[in-house]
Amino acid sequence: MAEEELHKTDADGQISEATADETATVTDDVVVDADSEGDAVAVESEEVAEEPVHEDRKERRAEEKAERKEAKEEAKEEREAEESEEAADDISLDKIQDLLNSTVDEKDMTPQMRRMVRRQQENTKRVEDTIKGTKANPSWYVPLFCAFMIIGLIWVVVFYLTAKWPIPGIGNWNLLIGFALIMVGFLMTVAWR
Repeated sequence: MAEEELHKTDADGQISEATADETATVTDDVVVDADSEGDAVAVESEEVAEEPVHEDRKERRAEEKAERKEAKEEAKEEREAEESEEAADDISLDKIQDLLNSTVDEKDMTPQMRRMVRRQQENTKRVEDTIKGTKANPSWYVPLFCAFMIIGLIWVVVFYLTAKWPIPGIGNWNLLIGFALIMVGFLMTVAWR
């Protein structure tokens, strides 16, 4: 438990400090007790000091005790209200996704949730229509353009290394054939869906 400084007033009106680790401190006729939240609570001691205590002093202590108790209750209520407001404002994405995926009666949903479900349904329909509207290439299309590019590359490399092959006798036209094969493969990639 973190140490907090608790202040109490002794009989002479002087302020002394205690830590939250101390459960109770007895001075004259006041016991300072640390409650479960670490707040100091003044409680009249069962053992009264030998000096006589005036009636005004007792009344003042009782009033202070009541004021502290009220302030503590108000602070607790404020904390609870803030926590409930935060919980109401924060809707986790998991809850929203579960709601969107589930089939719930619209009468049980808030207007905001109804709008979200409607938008999700519209988006899903739009994506499905887009997917259906596109025509995919046949399964042989991708291997074909890859083959064109690889064969063209091999053609050019072989010509540079041998200076005569793959087709002897045509010379530098071998470069043109290799680059043409690469270009055909590249142009096929543009039409790929």
